[in-house]
Amino acid sequence: MESSTRSMRRSSTWRKWRIPRSTSFCAAGTSRYYGGWAAPNIYFLGYSGVIKFGNIRIGGLSGIYKPRDYHSGHYEMPPYDTNDIRSVYHVREYDVMKLKEVKGQIDIFMSHDWPLRITEYGNWEKLVRQKPFLRQEVLDGTLGSVPAAELLKALQPHYWFSAHLHCKFPAIIQHGENGPVTKFLALDKCLRGRKFLQIVDIESDPGPYEIQYDEEWLAITRKFNSIFPLTHKSVQLGGLDEQDYQQWVRNKLNARGAKPFDFVQTVPSFDPSQPLSNRSLCGHIRNPQTQSLLQFLELPYLLAITAEANTPNVNDELFDHEYVDVDDVDELEELVQVDDENT
Repeated sequence: MESSTRSMRRSSTWRKWRIPRSTSFCAAGTSRYYGGWAAPNIYFLGYSGVIKFGNIRIGGLSGIYKPRDYHSGHYEMPPYDTNDIRSVYHVREYDVMKLKEVKGQIDIFMSHDWPLRITEYGNWEKLVRQKPFLRQEVLDGTLGSVPAAELLKALQPHYWFSAHLHCKFPAIIQHGENGPVTKFLALDKCLRGRKFLQIVDIESDPGPYEIQYDEEWLAITRKFNSIFPLTHKSVQLGGLDEQDYQQWVRNKLNARGAKPFDFVQTVPSFDPSQPLSNRSLCGHIRNPQTQSLLQFLELPYLLAITAEANTPNVNDELFDHEYVDVDDVDELEELVQVDDENT
């Protein structure tokens, strides 16, 4: 009875709890491909995206880099099978190309992956003492994401924040002789006793301090929509619309305002005292924020199109279905622990 009462109390607190400050993050979720409010005051940047907070520009790339999926389109649609549930959060070239189109200065960039060879700019010896199973990748120069490294070179943001390897790691990157500097920081998992939080002061003009759409990014989104890839197969990206839509977007934002469309709750809040219904997890649900954004940009809704649904996955020929992919450092650490126990 006491345990049940505590569970009900936590459930009630969950439904009432609200983040007091604007927060942005990168992750993965097909129905929110373009980003939007995941909850009041918590904004998802999308698979790739740029927003403004006051006059600070924040960019992000969601997901983990896996070469075999990098050139594929966004073919995964709920309900996911055992392969799609992993590949859906793998980085795609299309989303990286969009970020490479950004010309204005990015103040903060976020990614799950670390950029390739970022360890060369920090104390890698301390890192491998903490994570010894990463030593060979660090020494070989293969630790990190290739597309993230390309974006680091192209965008040269003032700050770059990452996660993935579950440890704190700072680095300072000098872009060329006398060039700009990027301050890189990765943090640990959000657990007791871990270094998962650091406060960084960034100068900005006076407010309003609120999340707003970024004009240049919306123009890029509209420009790239004509080549949005939905296929399993490796995609050759080309035939891009060369029209500059930034003035068109500026006019639209001046008329409507730059605040993102309001948060709309689409599923019930999680209640640990109630069983999870499988029916609520099946099928593609159109998110109202996504629909409103696409209508604003006068773009079609493409995410529910299941083109080539019956076409064999090109990845099926590349790896055995029994092969267990390792996507995150948690799984790497678990495998290391198993190896240690067996030796």
